[in-house]
Amino acid sequence: MTNHEVRLRPVDLARLSGLSTQQIRNYEDAGVLPPAARTESGYRVFGDVHRRALLTYRALQPGYGPVAATAVMQALHDGDVPGALALVDAAHAGLHEQRTALRATRVALETLAGRRPPAAAPHTADPHTADPRTADLRIGEVAALLGVRTSALRVWEAAGLLTPARERGTRYRQFGPDDIRDARLIQTLRRSHYPLDQIRPVLEELRREGGTEALRAAVAERGEALAGRTRAMLAGAGRLAEYIEYTENVGRAGTG
Repeated sequence: MTNHEVRLRPVDLARLSGLSTQQIRNYEDAGVLPPAARTESGYRVFGDVHRRALLTYRALQPGYGPVAATAVMQALHDGDVPGALALVDAAHAGLHEQRTALRATRVALETLAGRRPPAAAPHTADPHTADPRTADLRIGEVAALLGVRTSALRVWEAAGLLTPARERGTRYRQFGPDDIRDARLIQTLRRSHYPLDQIRPVLEELRREGGTEALRAAVAERGEALAGRTRAMLAGAGRLAEYIEYTENVGRAGTG
């Protein structure tokens, strides 16, 4: 530690962050903080780099979470800046995937809201006049209703996206109102070039929420949460960039 550098005790960092002194020691032991100097009697002596590291870690936590934030700081203090940045990239990629899935859900909900199936007596043999809100249709009738091939419905079923019931004896597929709704949703997203593995979570959310209105509310809430997390990640990344620049400048000064 250079003579001009600030000398801080564990209690000073604890007061700065609202943590206990033991937590500060734990952070150093875990690599969240760089190694501290020791006095002759074995007491830790921290400096400005530790203060900056602590503030950086605390800034990373809201957006990246404690696990990723810890891994980033550990990589930095191991001298692996590319590894730390790769962890940051992975977190942003994960957030992008969540946004993509949310966008798919919004597209599906808009389509479902715009569809008004014709009202007719249930269980009619004509798929174009059957009311999918009440009727049980066979695979050919559903294909005709949606304008898709029966093979497409079978592929979606094989992928686990559709689970129609089976008639006793004949084992013919029976598509109920929820199955028809799901098939329409799948068709919409496939036309927008969404792969099957991105459609699956949309269907799972729809079934879990129990209806389009509940899912629409959940989508809006999740969208706000993702926006908040994005802002938190940007703030954390800004602090991280400053810390990396600071440590690199200190390193260059130490070898100069």
